Amino acid sequence: MLSLMPSDLRAARAAAGPPASDEVDDIVARWRTERPDLDVAPLEVLSRVSRLAKHLDRARRAAFAAHGLEAWEFDVLSALRRQGPPYQLSPGALLRSTLVTSGTMTNRIDRLAETGLVRRDRDPQDKRGVLVQLTDAGRRTVDAAMSALLARERELLHSLDDGQQAELAALLRVLLAPFDAAESD
Repeated sequence: MLSLMPSDLRAARAAAGPPASDEVDDIVARWRTERPDLDVAPLEVLSRVSRLAKHLDRARRAAFAAHGLEAWEFDVLSALRRQGPPYQLSPGALLRSTLVTSGTMTNRIDRLAETGLVRRDRDPQDKRGVLVQLTDAGRRTVDAAMSALLARERELLHSLDDGQQAELAALLRVLLAPFDAAESD
């Protein structure tokens, strides 16, 4: 069986050119026929983004599941891992990082502590406060899951060269910025 590396796949797809049409083209064409009075151009972008998000969600869940994690567990562990040594945050900082309620975060920390992936320590700066710290097992788990996630995400992007990926990232940043700004207000 022929095995192609991602760069070989990218070259093969580039040589073949873009697909003649996709499912979104069919949806847009049907709406244009049924409702010629509507400007359905937003569907051409956002329906593709929505469909891609579903594929990305499946790929992420598979990458995390291969390491015994749910997406929410990865979110908490990766927030701690990104902090660098000693890999700890207050529950409030974790709330802001993962955008969940305090009750939800307490439940998540409890569950991760039960599995030995995090531990709670007293905050030396605030005797009433707590810091959540990534354990060695948690660090190994999140590192392995992150590697698996990046491999799966590379697969999703294999049909775009580096320049196209950078261009798409820049365009999506422009599209996403107002939503992020509204959440931080």
